[in-house]
Amino acid sequence: MTDATDITRQTLAALGVSTAADLAPHFAAVRAEFERDAATITDDATWKSLRDLWMGRKSGVLTRITDNWLKPSPPELKRVVGQELNQLRAHVEQRLDALQQTLAAAAESQTLARDRVDLSLPSVQRPLGSPHLLRQTFAEIERIFLSLGFRVVEGPEIETPYYNFEALNIPEHHPARDTMDTFYLAMPPGAEPRLLRTHTSPVQVHTMESQQPPVRIIVPGKVYRRDNPDATHSYAFHQVEGLAVDTDVTFCEFKGTVEHFVREFLGPTIKTRLRPSYFPFTEPSVEVDASCFACGGSGCRLCKNSGWIELFGAGMVDPAVYGFVNYDPERVSGYAFGLGVDRLSQLKYGIDDVQLFFQNDVRFLRQFS
Repeated sequence: MTDATDITRQTLAALGVSTAADLAPHFAAVRAEFERDAATITDDATWKSLRDLWMGRKSGVLTRITDNWLKPSPPELKRVVGQELNQLRAHVEQRLDALQQTLAAAAESQTLARDRVDLSLPSVQRPLGSPHLLRQTFAEIERIFLSLGFRVVEGPEIETPYYNFEALNIPEHHPARDTMDTFYLAMPPGAEPRLLRTHTSPVQVHTMESQQPPVRIIVPGKVYRRDNPDATHSYAFHQVEGLAVDTDVTFCEFKGTVEHFVREFLGPTIKTRLRPSYFPFTEPSVEVDASCFACGGSGCRLCKNSGWIELFGAGMVDPAVYGFVNYDPERVSGYAFGLGVDRLSQLKYGIDDVQLFFQNDVRFLRQFS
């Protein structure tokens, strides 16, 4: 930016101006100089320098014209000088305003170009989550039993010994009630004992206390036992308990329900067998086995060369249990079963370590998404 406006530092007399005709070339030179300076403006900094140079109150060009040309001019020129000065001032102000708007528009365009979202570009591909394998197994079990007329109920994970043991016909000195097997909670002196439920069967008792037969429920949930974690055990695992009680429930219905579940869950070619067993709250009690789906029953490592795989325990409800819920054992009968969700998931999907369910390894979880 030049400063060829040194003529404004001199008086009109020094410039030899005595008539209006002598004045016009000098104002034209000043205007031309302003236009040359305005043409060099590229940003806010140079615009501010131009504004200060021409409109500064102390030493701006317009101020110098006022002090050096207007004030000392003779009366016959003062009106003409004032008119020319006002026209120059208006031109400078308008030109500065226009330059400022142009710079603002250019800055806005740059900002929009920088921040513009190109809708034609591929979007960010964020991985989608999916239900955990255990939750998928829960959902499949629930689907099967809901189709048979069962309903899903839930209950508390903290229970009393009464509901977890006594009401299920588990005697006081049964090994399962020992602190080596069960997590008991620290309670204030004199308070009723509390424990982390070792199975979801207490919910069956709660349900029978609150309603009369018919009862057909499954109880999915988390349970806790003092097991040392290894490939097949964990201190927290998952179960689905089932209960059916009515006036005409028979062992044949129980057997048909079990066989239907196994075929739906493992495949239509799977066979089942019932082996006598013992559980405190069922009589008779059985272990439900399925023919090995890996070898077709011919014998392999999975079935320990027996051709059969143990699935879960079940049986007809022991009549003694009805006494805790005010059911008439002469009028009603029923069956119960307990499915280990972790074990069923391991068998169905060929998983050899139950700890994988709890380690949140994305590489493992993605296989079942």
